[in-house]
Amino acid sequence: MLSKELREAIRIDPGERVNLKKYAKTWKWPKEAKELNSLGTDAIKDAAKKILAENLDELAEAQDLLYATGKYSVLIVLQAMDAAGKDGTIKHVMSGVNPQGCQVFSFKKPSDEELKHNFLWRYAKSLPERGRIGIFNRSYYEEVLVLKVHPEILDGSGLPDTRRGKSFWSDRYEDINAFERHLVRNGTVILKFFLHVPKKEQKRRFLERLDNPEKHWKFSPADLKERPFWNDYMGAYEDAIEATSTKWAPWYVVPAMRKYVTRALVADVITSAIKGLDLEIPPPSPEKKKLMAAARRQLNSE
Repeated sequence: MLSKELREAIRIDPGERVNLKKYAKTWKWPKEAKELNSLGTDAIKDAAKKILAENLDELAEAQDLLYATGKYSVLIVLQAMDAAGKDGTIKHVMSGVNPQGCQVFSFKKPSDEELKHNFLWRYAKSLPERGRIGIFNRSYYEEVLVLKVHPEILDGSGLPDTRRGKSFWSDRYEDINAFERHLVRNGTVILKFFLHVPKKEQKRRFLERLDNPEKHWKFSPADLKERPFWNDYMGAYEDAIEATSTKWAPWYVVPAMRKYVTRALVADVITSAIKGLDLEIPPPSPEKKKLMAAARRQLNSE
């Protein structure tokens, strides 16, 4: 496990100002991470892999407790620009988790049916049940990111014009905060991660997809469509993270230049959050004890 100090270094506190340009260059890392960075690339990679492996073992145990108690659910929100590593993070971090207790949802362009409901409706339908971990690969935050960068999309949303005034975006942040507060009050642990890569690193990864035949399947012309709007997206992310990083549903801005470090950090935050619930295997009820005793007698009599 990483230190509490390191986890707090990537967490955005309520009311904290967010400057993603600063986070892309210098990080408010504590001493632990500075010492790690001094080791060199290979040593950092080995250390991150070791931390990830340890966390995966602990995450598997924590998930068993989550599933057995059935009192809490965990919602993991992953947001990022293209090529930041969301899919790889899900693949590696959740590799040791029982598939029966985990579900992943990726949200595409809303359907006609979804557009006839409020903007949170289609996401609410996909929330994890108690005892399960749910991962949103992109989420309802697209409604204050993509739509803020491309407000013309709202023309086809069916919203009344009277609901699109000056307070439109602040109202949406308020709705999201209320939605998440409601979920937390009803037993959902919400962990939100923004995987942050600089624009130059995204370019490098796109070129790698073009140069490597094994990665051609990852490339889509749509990947380049949003690059001209990079600064607009950074502004939208800053606004959204500042407005919706709350005590009950914090944002973690995770540096994603080194994928192995990203995965170790995300796994550590998730594992620590579930372990922090102090869950215990529930004892069997008197009725179940009787059934177990009867089963033992039956098996011993064979």
